[in-house]
Amino acid sequence: QDAVLLVQEAKPECRGTWYLPAGRMEPGESIVAAARREVKEESGLECEPLTLLALEERGPAWIRFAFLARPTGGTLKTLEEADAESLQATWWSGDPRALPLRSLDILPVLDLATRYRRSPPHPPTLPRELPCAPLCLRLLLPFATPAGALWVLLGPAGTPHLPVVACGTSPRELRAGLSLPVLRLLRDCLPWDPQPGALGLLGLQHRAGGPGESDGICFNVVLSIPPGTQQDVPPEPCDPTFRWWHVEEESLRGRILQRLRATVPIRS
Repeated sequence: QDAVLLVQEAKPECRGTWYLPAGRMEPGESIVAAARREVKEESGLECEPLTLLALEERGPAWIRFAFLARPTGGTLKTLEEADAESLQATWWSGDPRALPLRSLDILPVLDLATRYRRSPPHPPTLPRELPCAPLCLRLLLPFATPAGALWVLLGPAGTPHLPVVACGTSPRELRAGLSLPVLRLLRDCLPWDPQPGALGLLGLQHRAGGPGESDGICFNVVLSIPPGTQQDVPPEPCDPTFRWWHVEEESLRGRILQRLRATVPIRS
């Protein structure tokens, strides 16, 4: 009905302002479980996440997941039920800027949600429950020619696989954005100074770890090489443990090329 769920903040620093349901993940909690819990605590409603709308990041120390979800039950929290989580919740169908908002950073998320409902720019994308020890990026780096040929960079020796790079391995990287370790890896293995296009998220995997267990996230991301560096064939990598794989199977090549234009945006 073209309305969005908003909650009125109870925190002293922003009390009375309005915002999307939001909050921090707890130790041992999955990403989707955290989203459901926060919506329930702040609004009184139960929900089903449908897809990620965006991944927002300022490096491994600050990552936020924006979901599109639908209500599945519960009742809206009223002022009589106000607690430390929120004062109340409402369905708002007007311009959100007519309300005193906690922050304007929800407006781009609302725009993404509106566009997704009209014409989804990417397939439904939710976390896959697979374990991962560190926080890392699995890279799909395609090299496509105007004639339609496609190569994909494969990682170090052994069973062929997409390159994986760990994030936050130094104090500088913790708040430097997820692109820094990607650029480091590419500059070590490619024979030119790569300036890849913006990261796009294809999917992610995470399994909440219990006490003492690893609780990492693997982001499957796609990059693009600027057109000015393209030739008929990709240049040989500087590091011999990397290699280009020529994708000849027609349906797989078509699927990869299609997904290059259909990713969840990453906002750095």
